[in-house]
Amino acid sequence: MWMKTASLIVLIFLAGCSLLGGGTPTNADPGSPSPTEVVTEVQTTTPSSPLAILVIPADMPKKDSDMYQAAISSLAAGSGLRFQIRNSLSTTDFEFESNLKIVVVFPPDPGLSQMAASQPGVQFLAVTIPGLEPAANLSIVGAQGTPIENQAFMAGYIASLLSQDFRVGIINQKDTPAGTLANEAFYNGMTFYCGLCNPLFPPWYEYPVHSEIPSDIPQSQYRFYADPLKNYMVDFAYVMPFVADPDLFDTMAQYGINIISESMPNDRLASNWVVSIQPQVIPAIKAIWSELLEGNSGQDLSLPLFLADVNPDLLSPGKQADVQQVLDRLQRGEIDPIAAP
Repeated sequence: MWMKTASLIVLIFLAGCSLLGGGTPTNADPGSPSPTEVVTEVQTTTPSSPLAILVIPADMPKKDSDMYQAAISSLAAGSGLRFQIRNSLSTTDFEFESNLKIVVVFPPDPGLSQMAASQPGVQFLAVTIPGLEPAANLSIVGAQGTPIENQAFMAGYIASLLSQDFRVGIINQKDTPAGTLANEAFYNGMTFYCGLCNPLFPPWYEYPVHSEIPSDIPQSQYRFYADPLKNYMVDFAYVMPFVADPDLFDTMAQYGINIISESMPNDRLASNWVVSIQPQVIPAIKAIWSELLEGNSGQDLSLPLFLADVNPDLLSPGKQADVQQVLDRLQRGEIDPIAAP
């Protein structure tokens, strides 16, 4: 009798433990959350941060594309803006972005004048796109390309600074407005440095020597226009970017002529290359970015010039510092490159 009573007590005890949850279900999935662990996503109505878009053509050289993407992305991040890259832009794109703030566009022009007029709350920046006019929310950078008068002025100054007897020359386009402007500015840069710039030793030719390439001459013949410089014993010469050609540069180097132009095409020219006077896009964009953020648009900026590919054997650090000071004054507007010194 006592044994039956004890067994009954044990059975009652075990049943009570099961009801209290002390047991572990054998069919439980250890990876499944219990009901108290279910997370409910909370939707927020906070608007997204403002957006900056870079529109860049898909066929742009990768090196340039990567450089511009990195620069604009950094500017956007530093300003608290989201950033997107696109290869094209159309009016329908604005229907899906209510918080668009800045759009930076490289050629070709997708119709920026019309887009700016229809989107007054967006700041547009056209980079090296010709034929546009600034508007209330449309700014322009480098529409005219290289500021040729400043580049030619600096080339004339540098060539005269380095030539022992001012035997300098220029190769440019014949009978074009840019060629005429380059001739005038190069001469003014020369005289800014040395005044009359008369050679002290014979032969007493008149400098600078001009070698002008007609517009109908094929590029394969550009190299022959180095001959006048050789014949008149020019030792430092400027080549306009419009007529820059690797074969022409190679011929000049073979003649012992030292070269100033916009960009050194290959390392073969390193010993005869004085300096590149280059327009650069990114500093211009950085200079106007804060204005775009503030909504101060409608600007038309030239590309600033920088010294690159400097040959220290021809342009020493001391002379480079002198050249940089003149370039800074020129770009501040303290020197007029097309006015006689």
